[in-house]
Amino acid sequence: MRHMSRWMAAGLATAIAAAALAQQPKEVSPPSAGAKDSKAWAEPGTAGSPIDRDLFHAQVLLDVAGFSPGVIDGREGSSFKEAVRGFQEAHGLAVNGVLDTPTRQALLKLGRHAVVSVKLGPDDVASTYVYPFPKKYEDQAKLGFLGYRNMLEKVAERYHTTPATVVALNGPEKLIGPKQMLYLPNVVPTSRDYSGADPKQARLLNLLNVDAAQPHGDYVVVDKSEGLLKVYQGDAPGDATDKPQGQLVAQFPVTTGSSHDPLPLGTWKVTTYSFLPPFNFQPDLFWDVSDDKAEQKLAPGPNGPVGVAWLDLTKEHYGIHGTSEPQTIGKTQSHGCLRLTNWDVVRLARIMRNPGFKAIFQA
Repeated sequence: MRHMSRWMAAGLATAIAAAALAQQPKEVSPPSAGAKDSKAWAEPGTAGSPIDRDLFHAQVLLDVAGFSPGVIDGREGSSFKEAVRGFQEAHGLAVNGVLDTPTRQALLKLGRHAVVSVKLGPDDVASTYVYPFPKKYEDQAKLGFLGYRNMLEKVAERYHTTPATVVALNGPEKLIGPKQMLYLPNVVPTSRDYSGADPKQARLLNLLNVDAAQPHGDYVVVDKSEGLLKVYQGDAPGDATDKPQGQLVAQFPVTTGSSHDPLPLGTWKVTTYSFLPPFNFQPDLFWDVSDDKAEQKLAPGPNGPVGVAWLDLTKEHYGIHGTSEPQTIGKTQSHGCLRLTNWDVVRLARIMRNPGFKAIFQA
């Protein structure tokens, strides 16, 4: 791509292209939405491309800085604005949620281009794929692993983006498979020394491109009105209604429940961590599932109901966990628990090195 080196230096954004997932052999083209979309695709940085160069680059830098915008997709939604606000607060800037000049300058100090050229290896594409992925829990219970649907879905999650964005970055005719080259969001860790991590956690940190070097957090605050989980250093406030104190060091968008299963306000503790956990599906705990359904034990996997990690709360049946649908975080309801993207929940566990920390839930 003759324009790609300029695009990498400038930190351009990505277009949103339709991507119909399909089972993939060892080497295939990422699916497109058809001939019409294929003709409409333009190289990033050229006329006709819907890429927003500044926004995409800012999303990558915010992700690297620990102020997650959710999926890196080039869209200026609420999660992006909140990530900017969190970064501004943490760095002593005017908190306005706008990518203004001081904020850009602070982000650019990270010294990272927007995209990286990746030669796909086993960590990128090797997995146990499940296609078609069953919608019903009773059918999911028959599987030994709730894996990704295909290589495109796995690559997208590993690089904190969406299948559609991968297609938009590379074109719908680009091959995906072992040793193929793709341009992807530059979230590659500077360190993969996961010393002290549980072996399962270390593998997930590596597979989900989470840097080993993370700040230390002392407590977290979840504000229902903001849809955010914030990590602070310092002493936790004595009352759940008090203003957080200490230094804000990380922030993640989160789905916090529903009208049926509201966020349990108050101060709780996270007692244990579980990585790649199985899931006991109990219909009586799901308001949108008939109680006549039988209980099911689901195998672990990134496409399971709780994703790749479960951080257990002292509130019975509640936890902080991952998701099979990262693009929905902060935009849909949950069954009472707190959902983060899979890469954000394992990063949170790395930041909060030891269980037992306080989790304050506010309205």
